[in-house]
Amino acid sequence: MSKKRRDNRGRILRYGETQENTGRYRYKYLDAFGEAKYVRSWRLDVNDPVPEGRKPEPALRELEKKISADLISQIIPEGGKLTVSDLVEKYVTLKNGVRPSTKTGYKTVMNLLKKDVFGTQRIDKVKTLHAQTWLVQLQKNGRGYSSIHSIRGVLRPAFQLAVDNDFVKKNPFDFNLGTVIYNDSVTREAISRDDERKFLKFIKEDSHYRRYYDGIYILFNTGLRISEFVGLTFDDIDFDNMRINVDHQLQRNNGIGLNIGDTKTKSGGRLIPMTEEVAECFRRIIAKRKVPKIEPMVDGYVGFLFLDKDEHPMVAMHWEKYFKHIVDKYNRIYKVQMPKVTPHVCRHTFCSRMASARMNPKTLQYIMGHSDIGVTLNTYTHLGYEDAIEEFERISEESRKAIGSKKDTAKVKTFKGYRKKKVSNE
Repeated sequence: MSKKRRDNRGRILRYGETQENTGRYRYKYLDAFGEAKYVRSWRLDVNDPVPEGRKPEPALRELEKKISADLISQIIPEGGKLTVSDLVEKYVTLKNGVRPSTKTGYKTVMNLLKKDVFGTQRIDKVKTLHAQTWLVQLQKNGRGYSSIHSIRGVLRPAFQLAVDNDFVKKNPFDFNLGTVIYNDSVTREAISRDDERKFLKFIKEDSHYRRYYDGIYILFNTGLRISEFVGLTFDDIDFDNMRINVDHQLQRNNGIGLNIGDTKTKSGGRLIPMTEEVAECFRRIIAKRKVPKIEPMVDGYVGFLFLDKDEHPMVAMHWEKYFKHIVDKYNRIYKVQMPKVTPHVCRHTFCSRMASARMNPKTLQYIMGHSDIGVTLNTYTHLGYEDAIEEFERISEESRKAIGSKKDTAKVKTFKGYRKKKVSNE
């Protein structure tokens, strides 16, 4: 009969336990992949004192219990010893076929984690409180809500990958971001009809910025995304059928080049009807376009409508700067300030105008290229009191005609009178 192994205090050692010559205890086990792993401690049992000169640490048998529980749950002990930075890198390597802008976002997060102590934390040690505290600190250090939202947008699926592959039990980033940090982002809403008229009139009459009038008018009256707008070529403008073909977008590739990408959503490919005014703007743009020495080509596309001074296709950044300069000049001249106007505000404004005109929501969804009708319906939140009054008047009028009630007629007249009174007092 074999002799049972004991430690230097005469205690029987269990299977896998060993006491080394230094007096330190070691436990050997096989992980989920069948590989030998080891943990060590200067104490065998939780009641053992910490040896003089040694730092407090869990007893070996405490570690054994945790390892056993993890293996039963098919969790890899110690999270495979992956750090947060390691995990994100592994996650990114599995993401193929993503857009250049998405790749840039991944790179930004990886660079952040390499410089931040949070990136060195082992994933099995990261709890929800740690994740929340880190995001709060990012905001205190000056990062905006949208930036933190994007960072969490990489870390949450990365940790979910760890959960799905049994590295950790719970995703520490699976929480509502709005309950943790303050949303300080500026909501891009539609501008009023009056501001739109003033803005376009100012551009049209300005000796410098009037060169951008036609393009900005088109943005206000088509709902095009700015990346779709700058990607337009001669072939995309169909004057015979009075429509715009949208099946691609032009983007900067990590700031060092340009590329043609698919539309933002699967529903982004569409044909947008043109009004005569929009068509006339396109005719003037084409007529004024200077013929470049060498026609620029991006991923096989040529004939871009908008070229910069270096005869390269314009990108979103160009137009965003034009809008900013125009608003700044307007506000230097007039006391009544123009709200922030951007290419995306033009898109919101167009969508709100169509919603206010009671365009069928599904039709509007198609024109906007929204994949989810909920995104389109949210545009109705940009409508105001005047729009509500007009809708009530329309419904009341239709009801009156349907039942032929004189009483309803009186109500409509009273309601309209109230509307005039309220408006005149504003």
